[in-house]
Amino acid sequence: MEGGGAQNNPRTVEEVFRDFKGRRAGMIKALTTDVEEFYRQCDPEKENLCLYGFPSEQWEVNLPAEEVPPELPEPALGINFARDGMQDKDWLSLVAVHSDAWLLAVAFYFGARFGFDKADRKRLFNMINELPSLFEVVTGAAKKQVKEKSSVSNHSSNKSKSHSKVQRGSESHTKYSKPMQPKDEDEGMDEEEEDEHGDTLCGACGENYASDEFWICCDICEKWFHGKCVKITPARAEHIKQYKCPSCSSNKRARP
Repeated sequence: MEGGGAQNNPRTVEEVFRDFKGRRAGMIKALTTDVEEFYRQCDPEKENLCLYGFPSEQWEVNLPAEEVPPELPEPALGINFARDGMQDKDWLSLVAVHSDAWLLAVAFYFGARFGFDKADRKRLFNMINELPSLFEVVTGAAKKQVKEKSSVSNHSSNKSKSHSKVQRGSESHTKYSKPMQPKDEDEGMDEEEEDEHGDTLCGACGENYASDEFWICCDICEKWFHGKCVKITPARAEHIKQYKCPSCSSNKRARP
């Protein structure tokens, strides 16, 4: 399809990786923050549908390319047919697995097309491998790996948690983290929080934790999110007793 192709084909390792990150970000949106709209568009009554990610960080559900062979490798066909025959989480995980395979196929298609040598291919893979896969983001596997790491290096946990989470008291049950003030006397605490949450990944965009950004934690799946990714401000978070992320909210949908 025309939208699935690259208008400006990447030719260097860095350009291919940038293309990969853009497509990946778009598909993460489809499977997390935009999951309601993605679910709606994957109508089982329609023909074979595919999920496409674009370098512009957008996504689209559409029919496969008509040209043979296509300009780029094609994603999995017929993702819509399994929608109503599986649990929502299982269906999204299945789409995520096939999307991971497609992203790698597109990246290494560019690598082969523009003559990447062994060193270039290895560097590209290592850059890609530093990011959690779509499957890890959707299922929370990346978050679980971070938890295992933090439990092994359990240092200063009580003090760090007091700065990164609001107590689950009568006023609010929601966990969130406000940007730290740039004061000299707080530098030690900033470093502790970075140590505690440095490997934490946003459940929507997959990027790492940063103490200068507002984050909020889902009380159902316990994934952390940038406030901007889920459209929650610090002021709004103060009044939320139990926060549910878009994926957990959609899982409560009554099935026909």
